[in-house]
Amino acid sequence: MAVTIRLSRAGAKKRPYYRIIVADSRSPRDGRFIEKLGTYNPLLPQGHEERLKFDAERVKHWLKNGVVVSDRCQRFFANAGLMAKPAIPAQSKKDKPKAKALERAKMEAEAAAKAAAAAAAPAAEA
Repeated sequence: MAVTIRLSRAGAKKRPYYRIIVADSRSPRDGRFIEKLGTYNPLLPQGHEERLKFDAERVKHWLKNGVVVSDRCQRFFANAGLMAKPAIPAQSKKDKPKAKALERAKMEAEAAAKAAAAAAAPAAEA
């Protein structure tokens, strides 16, 4: 049985409220869970004490037993000093120009350099 610490959504439509839970990874997001460790209310301001609450002792217990932690919960626990921060994934190549665009830009740069050299040659002779 793969056990995870993750968020379970509660609250009304457009008013999210999350529980930090320990659950079997195969159970539904809002379904059956083993233990409730805390809560997270994203609507409260960043420094508010009620925004994030969890039982650190129980989290340490579950981490010692080798549970898998979701990315968001891992960030919460890292800020509390219970574990290392998750690595930020590398940027994708989707925002980079494609090969043809790079080739076109290179050719335009070469043409601009030739034009600048041609314009500078008559000025140097005079």
